[in-house]
Amino acid sequence: MLKNVGSRHGRSALACGALGVGAMGLYVNNSYLKCEEKPSNQTVIGYLDAIAARLTKLEEKIGGEPKPVLRPPKRFLTRRAGIDVVLGAQWGDEGKGKLVDILSSEYDVCSRVAGGSNAGHTIVVGDKKYKFHLLPSGLLHQRAVCVIGNGVVVHLPSFIAEIDGIKDQVPIKDRIKLSDRAHIVFDFHQEVDGLMESKRGRNKIGTTKKGIGPAYSSKIQRNGLRVGDLADWETFEKRFRALAKHHTDSYEGLEIDVEAELKYYKSIKDRVLGMTIDTIQFTNDAFNSGKKILVEGANATMLDIDFGTYPYVTSSNPSIGSVLTGLGVSPNKLRGIYGTVKAYCTRVGEGPFPTELPTADGIGWHLSTVGAEFGTTTGRPRRCGWLDINQMKFSTLINGFTALNLTKLDVLTGLDEIKIGKGYKYAGKEVSTMPSNLRILQDIEVEYEVLPGWKEDISGARTFEDLPENAKAYVLRVQELLGVPIRWIGVGPNRLDVIDRGEGWDTALCHDAGN
Repeated sequence: MLKNVGSRHGRSALACGALGVGAMGLYVNNSYLKCEEKPSNQTVIGYLDAIAARLTKLEEKIGGEPKPVLRPPKRFLTRRAGIDVVLGAQWGDEGKGKLVDILSSEYDVCSRVAGGSNAGHTIVVGDKKYKFHLLPSGLLHQRAVCVIGNGVVVHLPSFIAEIDGIKDQVPIKDRIKLSDRAHIVFDFHQEVDGLMESKRGRNKIGTTKKGIGPAYSSKIQRNGLRVGDLADWETFEKRFRALAKHHTDSYEGLEIDVEAELKYYKSIKDRVLGMTIDTIQFTNDAFNSGKKILVEGANATMLDIDFGTYPYVTSSNPSIGSVLTGLGVSPNKLRGIYGTVKAYCTRVGEGPFPTELPTADGIGWHLSTVGAEFGTTTGRPRRCGWLDINQMKFSTLINGFTALNLTKLDVLTGLDEIKIGKGYKYAGKEVSTMPSNLRILQDIEVEYEVLPGWKEDISGARTFEDLPENAKAYVLRVQELLGVPIRWIGVGPNRLDVIDRGEGWDTALCHDAGN
């Protein structure tokens, strides 16, 4: 009768067969259902029980001996070991670090898996503001050991400076583990990054000039150096000289003081090697021993080298695949995949942005000013626009989010009306996904849905019920359009200005325990 109960990722569906009962999603009768242990008419189990009862009555009426109905298991909400992941779902700067900060107090290991110092997270604790670039922001919680995985590229001078800048405020002894397989970003990589961006002229990408792309290029060309190579100084020196020559030969005008660079790396190698381990073994051992592991994503899906608005992207894969390749774990170890999305949308740098608004005045100015939209790493003003559902559906498709973290809802306070980019049209035809062709994306016509705004201050809200009716309606509409439960809602800049609707709004924790 009841064919299956739910799916692990995406929009969990309750499919009923045999007697023609239609499929139901978690969104039923204009409200999202929670996965709870105790059945009620507002939970998935409650609806399943009601269906089962109706099926029994129907079979009794049509005659014959009622067949046993497959009921949902008694235990629906369960906990199991796994790696949880926080990812950016738009073009970056969504507020991932704040969620990581909230969650990491419950985790034993907090990890970075891709990118480098081009990423940035800002955490506000009271009147103190912490800015993280290479270090996982989980470092603020003393329980967590922080891992920088093999997929990260590391500019060691910046890495050491970041440690020195926080060590007097946060205990760090034995809490930072750097992968021996992580590639090194050298100063000349950063110079090359700047040179290449300058040569592009009007076609510039908008790079942070942190040397990330050139360092990944060295990695792919197989002439790069890894952190673990510092353990064999003779080989490191030989390969560094060859790499430096390769770059001076390739880029006219580039000068590298090879002797000064080697002197610097020799002076820091013992300190760096003191933090360097096989993070693949460490992470898998931690998982096997039941430790809780949290991955802190950097950048975002729409900046992914494969899935983003290429070439206006970063040089790594800041989507779910990087967790596997950048940390060295298997897919079956993943559990919660949490997409972080602003209640509107921003991006830094160049590239198409379908729902963009001018920020000189009007609503764009409101979003930019009230939202304090300036990059953590570069300080550049961010471009602002309405929430884009097509873009978010694409991101959800790639990553399989089990719950969403909707940030900066408070920034929308004061607007008379709020728009949601609900669909795309090109040349009069509906477009259901994100086009790979940038010319098409630039000429996309966005179809908007308009919702009423609210004037009430929501910064003190700590439950969903505390929100004004129009704010609740906005959250529920976004949830409905994306088909993924919104668990966390950001209502202010401080670390405690978040509504957590609870584990019942996370499909990773809701599965058929009977299987």
